[in-house]
Amino acid sequence: MANDNENTATATPLQPAQDPEVVAESATESPQVKSRLDRIADWREKHIPDTPFLFIMSVVSGLAIGTAAFILKWTIGMMTKIVAHGMKIAHGNWVLLVVPLLGIVLTGIFVRYVLRTDITHGVSKIMKDLKVGIYKLKAMICYAPILASSITLGFGGSAGSEGPIAYVGAGIGSNLARIFRLNPRLMMIMLSCGAGAGIAGIFKSPIGGFLFTLEVLKVELTSVTVMALLTSTLTAAMTSYVLSGCTNDLSFFGYHPFEPHLMPWFILLGVFTGFYSLYYSGVMTRMEKFYDSRKNPWIENIIGGLILAAAIFLFPVLYGEGYEAMSDIMNGNTSLVIDYSPLHSFFGYEWIIIISAGAILLLKSFAASASNSAGGVAGDFAPTLFAGCIAGLFFAELLNKLFGLELPFADFCFVGMAGVMAGAVRAPLMALFITVEMTACYTLFLPVFIVSGISFGIVRLFTSQEYYAFRDRRKHFTNTDLTGTDTKS
Repeated sequence: MANDNENTATATPLQPAQDPEVVAESATESPQVKSRLDRIADWREKHIPDTPFLFIMSVVSGLAIGTAAFILKWTIGMMTKIVAHGMKIAHGNWVLLVVPLLGIVLTGIFVRYVLRTDITHGVSKIMKDLKVGIYKLKAMICYAPILASSITLGFGGSAGSEGPIAYVGAGIGSNLARIFRLNPRLMMIMLSCGAGAGIAGIFKSPIGGFLFTLEVLKVELTSVTVMALLTSTLTAAMTSYVLSGCTNDLSFFGYHPFEPHLMPWFILLGVFTGFYSLYYSGVMTRMEKFYDSRKNPWIENIIGGLILAAAIFLFPVLYGEGYEAMSDIMNGNTSLVIDYSPLHSFFGYEWIIIISAGAILLLKSFAASASNSAGGVAGDFAPTLFAGCIAGLFFAELLNKLFGLELPFADFCFVGMAGVMAGAVRAPLMALFITVEMTACYTLFLPVFIVSGISFGIVRLFTSQEYYAFRDRRKHFTNTDLTGTDTKS
């Protein structure tokens, strides 16, 4: 059975586990570079104590990770424009049966034959590294997930960029701590700060990034940890925000006041998103087990790519992260759910938007799992936001049609985003703050809070399993495993 040192090593509180590949990587540094770094580290140890230096490194890592988040977003956007150029809005685009499949296959080739290191499911790997005490990550983690994720998402992967950037952030934080010889406890804090800063930078949500470390990574918080985390997440979010021209990824135009008479409907939306979250996470679990059971990585890539391509061909709105689509839908362009689709010819049929939204809800988890678990490198959070937006549209439009109501579907799309993220990821506070911070819409804070809590509560009534629990990966890779010349364990 192949043995993955990153996943089996143990450590004492005073001595972090050593990854042999990291040790070997450090040994290959040029003598000149190593000498300069040693002199800098020596000077630091003599003049700046560890704890004050931690806060300096929190700022430095926040700047670097915020910049990395901007670069990742920009690269994905440019690749999407190039690949998706020339698509026709009024009918099906057959190229969509090829492009997403090509993206998954190319990512698989890049990971297996170029990187020769499994960088999929970055958040899961961070959690496992923290659990077993591996705080020294390879330098390659500081950039490799950006390259791989750009291929996956630029070619249509229906997932997010937050998993890869969190892994990049953890790598940056870990390597800064290693270079400057911080003690193991502070190295763990720097790794956590880096991961949280990655989430903060990619969503431009400093509190969301902070709560990610609390609810998902489950880092134990002390006063030093809290201050370092807040410093790094605020710096990363502001850096990304400024570099992107001080714009939000989700545009929610107009004034959206909280209307108390809608509260019963928001409560029902919370119940609906809770049950949908059970469906969503259940499909994700089963599909990952299915992909893990494939012995040949080429077969895994092709099956996942075909499923992803079929879903995107039917509903091109599933292409990529979906932030632009969510913005358009929340601002009134509901026809987007069938634009560029073979179903566009049915536009004008009174039920087509509702039926299409329902079909997208059923397909989204299959598309996301194909993007994340069949060889692609992507994240899990953005798909839940997209699914929540469509769930809100489906819920409001269906009730309006059946009962002659006038529910503001845009508000329900917005609130639904938090509902599905809270239930599917099991992180209600993170979902609450990411949703409102991404849009800067705080007037609907109360319904977002209530829907998140209800959705999370519904999920907890039926399962106590954490979202990432099923990812205590059943397969572990060695270099030979990644090239398909050995077997998975």
